[in-house]
Amino acid sequence: MAQASAPRFFFKGCNLRCIWCQNPESIDPSYEIGFYSGDCIECGDCVKVCKTGAIQIDNPLKIDRGKCDRCGDCLEVCPGMGLRKIGHFYPIEELIPILLRDKVFYEVSGGGVTLSGGEPTFHMGYISSLLQELKMWGIHTAIQTNGFFEWSEFEAKVLNWADLIMFDVKLADSKGHLKYTGQENHLILKNLARLLEERPKDVIPRIPLIPGITATTQNLQAISELLQGLGVTKCSLLPYNPTGLSKAENIGKAVAPILSRHIMTPEEVKSCKQIFLWADLIEF
Repeated sequence: MAQASAPRFFFKGCNLRCIWCQNPESIDPSYEIGFYSGDCIECGDCVKVCKTGAIQIDNPLKIDRGKCDRCGDCLEVCPGMGLRKIGHFYPIEELIPILLRDKVFYEVSGGGVTLSGGEPTFHMGYISSLLQELKMWGIHTAIQTNGFFEWSEFEAKVLNWADLIMFDVKLADSKGHLKYTGQENHLILKNLARLLEERPKDVIPRIPLIPGITATTQNLQAISELLQGLGVTKCSLLPYNPTGLSKAENIGKAVAPILSRHIMTPEEVKSCKQIFLWADLIEF
């Protein structure tokens, strides 16, 4: 079921607002302007062309996101990579040739294409067409989803075209889920149960391990019991990685104080894994 080589295509747009998001630049469906201070030479050209006065050089450069209308004029004059456009729309007829470049490699390695994000199901019609096109070429397809979607649309447009579905299970408690992701988890858990009924061998639950939030004994035990009750025999644990924090800062988003700037230690990860081993949920 695993893919030996699976390049991921990241979609912008997400219906959750997880405070620990590893790809915060993929939450907003529109393109964004990222600022990378290490590549800025403080030439001031961007300040001169900004019609809204959103950019100031203040060691380092600062962008008032409330004033910025994302016109892109600053991107055109930046001599380096201090300012970068994040996001690009690909018509499917443009994207398919790009993904087919590695078709031979997929065939040799047993790999395929994974749709990630953001949230792929945020663009249900688009990914339906994309998945069907990839299947016509005999390419293994997978999606990574937060599970917050309408089942009827997912069933009609995606279910039969995705070979593997990696399904995030973040928090067992609905109030906690609302607090840290912006939505309760009733719909998500309902969709997980339905998916496991329809395609039990093709669904891999994934649990993000966020210190102090999801990686607590209480939450992980509750999730392991939930998965056991649904007949799950394997899952995947995703240890926290703080790289998302700098990504958030690059696009002017505040970082929640509760989030650590350090990776989890091997001992912390082992402690989390042990809970699932005790529950006979072998890590995938």
